[in-house]
Amino acid sequence: MTTDPIADYLTRLRNAIMARKRTVEVPASGLKKDITRILYDKGYILSYKLVEDGKQGLIKIALKYDPQTRSSAIRDLKRVSTPGLRQYAHATELPRVLNGLGVAIVSTSKGVLTDKEARQLGVGGEVICYVS
Repeated sequence: MTTDPIADYLTRLRNAIMARKRTVEVPASGLKKDITRILYDKGYILSYKLVEDGKQGLIKIALKYDPQTRSSAIRDLKRVSTPGLRQYAHATELPRVLNGLGVAIVSTSKGVLTDKEARQLGVGGEVICYVS
């Protein structure tokens, strides 16, 4: 059992990308499903499927690679807020990843959103991770 399941999720993605895997399976949770949905919506992954295994379930993620250069669509995954040091930001102070080319995933009162969506709604929250 891990003490930081989101860091474990990001590490599994990072390791699968470095090993050039096509798919990766991670244990499911509500927050992980929301993060995966954002990664899919923003084009960082090809697809994902929720698999029920009788316990908490699994998320099966198909990773996306550029056919010519064989590089991953995800260049960097960085955990920001940790269980030991939570990082919160107001709507006006939300970080911009790579001057808007990347995405900051934020857990808000309106749900899990990207930094751009949170700015538009005028809500702040816990900055979970950066994706570029």
